[in-house]
Amino acid sequence: MDQHTPRELSFDEWDEANYPRPAVTDFDRVVEKAISRRGFLGGVVVFGSAAACMGAGSLLAPVGARAMSGTSRFAFEPVPAATDHTVHVPQGYSWRPLVRWGEPLFAGVADLDHATGSDAAHAERAFGENTDGMELFVIGGRQVIAVNHEYANRKVNLPNRQDGVPANAGDVLKLQNVQGVAVFEIAEGADGWSVVTDSPLNRRITHNTPMRIAGPAAGHDLMRTAADPDGVKALGTLNNCGSGKTPWGTYLTCEENFNGYFGSTDAAFQPTGEMTRYGIGNDGWGYDYHKFDARFDISKNPTEPNRHGWVVEIDPSDPGSVPVKRTALGRFKHENAAVVIARDGRVVVYMGDDERGEFIYRYVSNGVHVPGGDTSALLDEGKLYAAKFLDDGSGQWIELNGETTGGMSPAEIAIHSRIAASKVGATTMDRPEWVAVNPVAIEAYCCLTNNTRRGVKTNAGGDEMPVGGPNPRAENQYGQIVRWYPANDDHADPAFTWDLFVMAGNPKVKEGPYAGSSNINEGNMFNSPDAAVFDSTGLLWIQTDGEDSNEGDFAGQGNNQMLAGDPATGRIERFLTGPLGCEVTGLCWSADRRTMFVGIQHPAAPFPDGEGRLPRSAIIAIRRDDGAPVG
Repeated sequence: MDQHTPRELSFDEWDEANYPRPAVTDFDRVVEKAISRRGFLGGVVVFGSAAACMGAGSLLAPVGARAMSGTSRFAFEPVPAATDHTVHVPQGYSWRPLVRWGEPLFAGVADLDHATGSDAAHAERAFGENTDGMELFVIGGRQVIAVNHEYANRKVNLPNRQDGVPANAGDVLKLQNVQGVAVFEIAEGADGWSVVTDSPLNRRITHNTPMRIAGPAAGHDLMRTAADPDGVKALGTLNNCGSGKTPWGTYLTCEENFNGYFGSTDAAFQPTGEMTRYGIGNDGWGYDYHKFDARFDISKNPTEPNRHGWVVEIDPSDPGSVPVKRTALGRFKHENAAVVIARDGRVVVYMGDDERGEFIYRYVSNGVHVPGGDTSALLDEGKLYAAKFLDDGSGQWIELNGETTGGMSPAEIAIHSRIAASKVGATTMDRPEWVAVNPVAIEAYCCLTNNTRRGVKTNAGGDEMPVGGPNPRAENQYGQIVRWYPANDDHADPAFTWDLFVMAGNPKVKEGPYAGSSNINEGNMFNSPDAAVFDSTGLLWIQTDGEDSNEGDFAGQGNNQMLAGDPATGRIERFLTGPLGCEVTGLCWSADRRTMFVGIQHPAAPFPDGEGRLPRSAIIAIRRDDGAPVG
């Protein structure tokens, strides 16, 4: 997620200012290089036409004729783009808030204090800020949502502090408590769905909740601190972005931009090269944790950042269970974790590293999943791979092991996965975010949200980001969705083929590839696909986190939105628009599929409480007025 940092900059803007990458080429050289490539890439650049993408040799999905003439699978009339401060859904559908930031999860807790943003004690027992990835579980007949609270909006969460700057340790603790994960029961009544505030399953997990470290990195020197000399116990889960759900009923929360919480009280401290690769420096994003909590001071605790950037497994059925950081799944800026079972029963987890020019990963377990059997080692013992996409539409998963990485140990590969993937020559991608696996076909999709450095700069490790393959546009500000098909219909196979499901763009103001692929038009255009979730029927729901200025290159695209895509035809239609300033992210359904729960992150005021109130991230509940399923 390209979240708004506490400095009122997007992550990309903050990263550019603090870690400028060297330019490696100019646009003309990129175009010249692209023209020589096999397949549709040269055609796109030479002919300057989105239609050229659909010619012979195209690596775009064949969506032209079928997309325009096929029978629609969409049970709604598309909504137009919007620029206002509320949510819009199609005619025949209705929405209402399920829960907002600051609302109580436990009996006896008050609602949010809009003057102060409430205090740390309140935050630990209330719904958190900036809702993101979420999953619904049915536990003993109860319906339970687990949801991430990605980050803090300091000026909103600390409204009584000048510019939202923490004044003391109490302010920092409040910021730590509004983030993390919430687990809570919901129930449907006469007025719709609501939180069961006295449920024994309700739980808040914060930046200070005890965690267990498991897998190849557990106990390694790079994981040890003075507070944890054994390197097996961590505190907290940071910057929880996308999510995942295991076949055995646990929740996977994914740590993304964890680097922003760390800083140094010693201005002379020199971050290591490994720290720099992960964006860790002396000046964090303004959270100021390091000034009041020495755990986040890299001059005092240089290994603490290594204990973050993982996928964390949580058991929503047991509020007393200890979350587990599964280090075998690698350490990077995790977006989500898409879990699928391979043909032989092994567990496969697809993951994206959300930074410009980073990689797509796959984990394959050694053991097989047996329903009702022991699952304790399935996410600890296995192999980690990085993806190599070739221009001819083929690809392969390259195992990250000692031989391929020049002698890195399993622990080093886990802790410094980016460095390992660079060593094997994995393909640098345009910010790989959510991965979604089709439940009715053997294929997977990944949102490549954008990359304004494509073709002009390197990634954080110095790897070039040339135009080509699944990243066909220089200075890509719109994004695309790549799709791959595992060889032999087996998600554990090392080979795959791929195409592009869609290239987002703006046909209103652009021509050629920047107008988008042929399944994009002025009625459904969008930018920055971020989250992707399949429903039970095989429709792909696409949520955006991009530029909502509605000006210039983004004119006519309006606020961020949620669209539905048909994998069979390529047709895409807009289902929902969010309020101004928001990101639409996180999606799950009630057990009967008659209610869709959607996350609205960092909206601008006055959503949802009106003028004079703090803007509040929220989960909304959407139903069809006729009571039919919505996915």
